[in-house]
Amino acid sequence: MLNAFVIRDNSLQQIPLQGAEDLTDEVVWVDLVAPSATERDWLLRRYGQRLPELEALVEIEASARFMQDEDGLHIRSYFLRSGEYPSNTSVGFTLNQGRLFTLHEEDLPELRIYRLRARAEAGMARDAITIFLGILDTKVELAADTLERLQAELEIQGRLIHTKGEEDITGIFADLSRNEDANGKVRLGLMDNQRALSYLQRCCILDHDTHAEMLHDIQRDIESLLSHSTFLFERVHLLMTSATGIVNIQQNRIIKLFSVAAVILMPPTLVASIYGMNFRRMPELDTAWGYPVALLVMVASAILPYLYFKWKKWL
Repeated sequence: MLNAFVIRDNSLQQIPLQGAEDLTDEVVWVDLVAPSATERDWLLRRYGQRLPELEALVEIEASARFMQDEDGLHIRSYFLRSGEYPSNTSVGFTLNQGRLFTLHEEDLPELRIYRLRARAEAGMARDAITIFLGILDTKVELAADTLERLQAELEIQGRLIHTKGEEDITGIFADLSRNEDANGKVRLGLMDNQRALSYLQRCCILDHDTHAEMLHDIQRDIESLLSHSTFLFERVHLLMTSATGIVNIQQNRIIKLFSVAAVILMPPTLVASIYGMNFRRMPELDTAWGYPVALLVMVASAILPYLYFKWKKWL
């Protein structure tokens, strides 16, 4: 799918597309979502613009993610794909001839929200670089929302750890692990934004103060969120340590009960073993009181260790 946008009346507006002839010189942003070969051909015929294949977006080498060639300035950035198990997806940005080209596999909330804002708020989209910075700024805002949600979930999980039993605590480990994974993916996206903005600064294509001010604001927000992300990592590790400690204490208590039970049953077992040997010359076997006395000795040998453990406060 190919979407084209122009700046009219100081706002971003989408234009209808039927073919390559609709891609006018007025177009400032072309957004491609899993484009077909025909749509790529439109760009090549109209603007002479070549874009990488979707498979190339996942390369992690810095030389592949930030580069400049005859087809323009190329920046690839990670965007968070939300869900029960969040994941990162790469979006390719290309700045060339005063236009922004974005390439990605599926529609993303960051781009959708930015389009709605730029259409409603005058002056939000001024040129290709402003649109690019606006998308990154929206990405940072949504990352902040994700970190706030993770913090709220960690607060709930922290209370559960200290109020629930072992069965509930063991289920919390999966939630903590999932939150740590989501936090790591958010952090990766923020650090990727940092590198992209630094590369943009080095390329010296910021042509007025508005660009520099937007870039510095985004960098400041990223630094703040990275600090908050570090705090959440430490919070997750603390909760995992607390939950592990509580589970270990409860398991040690169970093991202690089994150990005490084994010690208590050892004397009765010894008595029963002695009188179960069935030797001919055991006078107690021929007496009427032998059996009840043996039972009494077995009960007493079990009660005495139990009372001793209670006195020592081992139970």
